[in-house]
Amino acid sequence: MSKTCVAFALTGSFCTFHKAFDQIEQMVEKGYDVFPILSYHAAHTDTRFYSGDEVKRRLTELTGKTPWTTLTEVEPIGPKKLADLYIIAPMTGVSMAKLAHGIFDTPALLGAKSHLRNSRPVLIAPSTNDGLSTAAENIGKILNMKNVYFVPFGQDDPVKKPRSLVADFDQLLSAAACALEGAQLQPVLTCQYGKNAIE
Repeated sequence: MSKTCVAFALTGSFCTFHKAFDQIEQMVEKGYDVFPILSYHAAHTDTRFYSGDEVKRRLTELTGKTPWTTLTEVEPIGPKKLADLYIIAPMTGVSMAKLAHGIFDTPALLGAKSHLRNSRPVLIAPSTNDGLSTAAENIGKILNMKNVYFVPFGQDDPVKKPRSLVADFDQLLSAAACALEGAQLQPVLTCQYGKNAIE
């Protein structure tokens, strides 16, 4: 029996990369064949969390594969049917805006477009400080897109950052299993982070 193949793309919400790494490690342990993809910013920006080289090295260690970081590398995903599931986690407000408006100018987004041509599922994990402001309209549009599913998300700090939304990465594997069956894990909105912040 062949492994389920998952393309796993990261965009520039650098503070949540450790959560993405944890989920990738769990997916590999559970037998998924995971190959990593990075947006331009995720691949080349050095931050207080990770350098671009550290991100690429960590992903290579976890998956055994060198991350794809160019448009030409990800374009064949659809034509060659390379993935059963395409995940973008974390997905920034900018990347959600581009997806909602059909702009596919980064490796993470072009890979998703290429994958969607086969009507195969895309799973996204929002991470944006503007989720309940400028990004809200785009989240609404994506919720209505065919074959696109969400990792459940909610306010991560409603007191200090009342407009911020972050996916509950602990539900990513469950959301992935649902997406592979053509279903959205429910409930989409979670209050887990809000409770933690208030306490």
